[in-house]
Amino acid sequence: MNTARPKLCLSALLLCGAVSACADMPTGPTVAVMPAPGKPFEVFQQDDAYCKQYASQQIAGAPGGGEQVATSIAAGAVIGAVAGTLLGDNRNAAGAGAATGALFGTAAGGRSADRSSAALQRRYNVAFEQCMYAKGNQVPGFSPSRFYPPPPPPPPGH
Repeated sequence: MNTARPKLCLSALLLCGAVSACADMPTGPTVAVMPAPGKPFEVFQQDDAYCKQYASQQIAGAPGGGEQVATSIAAGAVIGAVAGTLLGDNRNAAGAGAATGALFGTAAGGRSADRSSAALQRRYNVAFEQCMYAKGNQVPGFSPSRFYPPPPPPPPGH
């Protein structure tokens, strides 16, 4: 029998799993924010661009989930290979067990990456909303700010 085929299948599974199951970093907010009444749209656009950059910086360096996927695939392949060797009755059993274990590891890692993507998007949205709110824009679910800066000090001599 050809021993290259199980290795090729396993390599293809590992590559597909690693590429398809990584957590995606948010590319923008998934919440709607409106300009404050009377705020020029151009100023709102500047706020929007600034706050998107701010939100991206807040999640920069956050774990993206790719490490979890790779670990799950590797662990699944090792466990599958050992089980295939112990339970199998031919020399291809280890390869088949490793491929099956990698497949199940990919599925487990993919679920973990999906959860990581959702968590990153939530964190991005919160940072974006906080920034836009601080700039006076209307954020759904939050009433307009009642903060008014203190008046300037009186001129000298009064």
